[in-house]
Amino acid sequence: MLLPTDKYFKLNKNVGVQLYTLRDQIFKDPRGTIQKVGSIGYKEVESFGYNNGKYFGLTPKEFADLLAQNNLSHPSGHYALANLTAWDKAIEDAIAAGQKYMVIAYLADTDRKSLDDYKKHAADFNAAADKCKKAGLQFAYHNHDFEFKDWNGQTGYQVLLKETDPALVKFEMDIYWVRKADQDPIALIKHNANRFPLWHVKDMDKTEKKSFTEVGNGVIDFKKIFECAKKSGMQHFFVEQDVSADPMASIQRSYQYIESSLVKELS
Repeated sequence: MLLPTDKYFKLNKNVGVQLYTLRDQIFKDPRGTIQKVGSIGYKEVESFGYNNGKYFGLTPKEFADLLAQNNLSHPSGHYALANLTAWDKAIEDAIAAGQKYMVIAYLADTDRKSLDDYKKHAADFNAAADKCKKAGLQFAYHNHDFEFKDWNGQTGYQVLLKETDPALVKFEMDIYWVRKADQDPIALIKHNANRFPLWHVKDMDKTEKKSFTEVGNGVIDFKKIFECAKKSGMQHFFVEQDVSADPMASIQRSYQYIESSLVKELS
């Protein structure tokens, strides 16, 4: 995998989508949902919901074949912390499904009661990431806003960044949640260059609730953030909108904005 410091590094301009946005549709009709995603113009997907060796009820090969039929690739997938107890099997399935990145997506309330919890997770991440590396995969962690809670001058996110091996553990920056925590995505990138190969491109609406909205329809200045893509080490980015009245229409609007206004920043 090329790193941003490599002479011939080029930023990936393929627009991806995190399928959690379409969670109500994809479990009911995975084939129809994937066909619609491809028809919008997306080139990549990030999966979630891996369970009992399957993705949305399909075996890894069945899911990989479905994506290929719709000109989609599957560079990344989300996994639960509990998957670490059966990580070897998850790695095998991730490879069969076509993934390059395995991402821990969330820490439950009971898993983050103290900084010591984050230190334990950091050690677990290093061990799981070492297995990923040996299999030719990259381990990563996806943030929300709770990692930025202040614990007497230190945050859980700082612990994870500091106590994980930069060569083993990367991070998927969810830009919306970074902003929701009153943090600066650009500052995070500048202080942790090459640690963020994956992004969630998710916008924040202009209301007091600071809820989710289509990319380009909110308050986040994505143009400035995309200018930092090379320093970030960004390899893939995925549209995600946690809540929408019409998810398919939402990801289409986000796609159109990104193609017309943001992809040109990736040079």
